[in-house]
Amino acid sequence: MSCHPQYAATRKSWGINALGTLAVEVEADDGTVGVGVTIGGEPACYIVEKHLSRFVEGQDPRDVELMWDQMFRATLNYGRKGLPIQAISAVDLALWDLLGKLRNEPVYALLGGKAKDRLPVYSTTGRPDIAKSLGFVGAKIPCPYGPSDGDEGLRKNVEFYKGWREKVGPDFPLSLDCYMALTVPYATRLARALEPHGLKWMEEFLPPDSYDGYKEVRENLRGCNVMLTTGEHEYSRYGFRQLLESRCVDVIQPDITWLGGVTEARRVVAMAAATDTLVIPHGSSVYSYHLQYAFPNCPLAEYINMSHSADKIVPYFGGLFPDEPLPRNGFIDLPDRPGFGVTLDKTKLTRPYKRSDVESQIQAAANANRKLPDKPHFPF
Repeated sequence: MSCHPQYAATRKSWGINALGTLAVEVEADDGTVGVGVTIGGEPACYIVEKHLSRFVEGQDPRDVELMWDQMFRATLNYGRKGLPIQAISAVDLALWDLLGKLRNEPVYALLGGKAKDRLPVYSTTGRPDIAKSLGFVGAKIPCPYGPSDGDEGLRKNVEFYKGWREKVGPDFPLSLDCYMALTVPYATRLARALEPHGLKWMEEFLPPDSYDGYKEVRENLRGCNVMLTTGEHEYSRYGFRQLLESRCVDVIQPDITWLGGVTEARRVVAMAAATDTLVIPHGSSVYSYHLQYAFPNCPLAEYINMSHSADKIVPYFGGLFPDEPLPRNGFIDLPDRPGFGVTLDKTKLTRPYKRSDVESQIQAAANANRKLPDKPHFPF
């Protein structure tokens, strides 16, 4: 939106937070509750209550693949990306949290256990100098100007980055977040201009559906030392397959609370491993940390600093999880608690589309009592 002066100053001005948060709870027969969180607010609540719930109530919580497939197929006519997949993500995460609690194991243990002893963290921030002093192993700053600002804007971007490079020193990894705002020619010029100043990576420099554009920038920058990354706003394995097959980026950055939850994320991580592509998820806090601990090709976590002056380490999810683990001295260490290891504070939450117990019981009975196949047949 930087091309529209009315909305160029802040992301909140054009409504990045307009929909709000969605929290999903899935409760087992014994009262154990799993929790999943994403964005989407009331519209996503409607999708979960009125559509997705029928594929979950009455099911065995271990059958995460079955439930994910049913939810995904049932929303194809209006889904595939965006809000419906975010809603599926919250349900899926709640199921993994529930499964971990029922088995008394952390989610990373359910995924195969730890593939690394500790997970280092970089910070997305407006103050990379403070991030360095707080112990983060690198930082990422926003790109302040775009193509509509012309050559002067490009020069200002270079001066902006150079200023922070001088403050943090030559050896501190410093990346640039472009938030879908650039064009192929501009991204190419910017990366070349910032390469001498040690730009680590240039992130999400084109709109997410510009797959050919990402390939063009990759070709334009052959021999350049700047790494290319994207994927924050990509959804499901089908979107990531296009990025991975073209090898147009060095790092993919799925948001675990958006792309389809842990069930889909582990497929994407496996696909990335086959092309030697690193996976550094966008934000997601505990939902990405557990996934990253379980896979070798997820070497680094992101912490998005939400504090007013970027000088404090505060919870990513605000007050939703009072016991949310936080980075310390450049690492994120997870407690050995079941599920994702966090407790939901429901004080300020509402349930706008609550269904009756009878409606839930009818849906549960349909799943629990479904007819099993009694005659085998060749399935294809």
